[in-house]
Amino acid sequence: MKKIDFKKELKYLYNPSAKEVVFVDVPEMTFLMIDGMGDPNTAQEYKDAIEALYSVSYALKFMIKKGEMTIDYVVMPLESLWWTDDMTQFTTDNKDVWKWTSMIMQPQFVIKDLFDNAVEQVKKKNLPALPKTRFETFYEGLSAQIMHIGPYSAEGPNIEKLHNFIKENGYEFDGLVQKHHEIYLSDPRRTKPEKMKTVIRQPVKTE
Repeated sequence: MKKIDFKKELKYLYNPSAKEVVFVDVPEMTFLMIDGMGDPNTAQEYKDAIEALYSVSYALKFMIKKGEMTIDYVVMPLESLWWTDDMTQFTTDNKDVWKWTSMIMQPQFVIKDLFDNAVEQVKKKNLPALPKTRFETFYEGLSAQIMHIGPYSAEGPNIEKLHNFIKENGYEFDGLVQKHHEIYLSDPRRTKPEKMKTVIRQPVKTE
């Protein structure tokens, strides 16, 4: 049985250059999502969300592998959208006011019924964030992105580079609408900070 790695199938979205910012047209995709608020480094709500998202994602993976479809695939990485109600407060000084949507992309053959069944399977784990988990499509469209290599705390220069690229190409964005998007390709428990890979993405206004 061949294992599908959608990061490789969608290389243009999940493996951008670390040297230059590029524009990509991000299609509509389906995600498991949980909304929350607080410092991702300290908020229990954020940790609970990640646990629920991965638990349901792996339940779906094994249901599909052992079911009629008999398809094996690699569970996709954690992604998060970040913003604050007042974007002037979106700084590293006070992450407690940060709002977020944490999410994991699902293959197109994962449907709502399968999601519902997976949630039922996972209920026995008594995960606090499980009731908040939702299954929905998400569309970003035209976006600028770059690969950041290094610790999360050192993202600043690449974020500035990304924003400058958007402006230089005649586009703009509203951080409340086109939210700051990060895709975490490395496991911080197993990867040295200087080698961690994070896709930094910013959708832009097109109208």
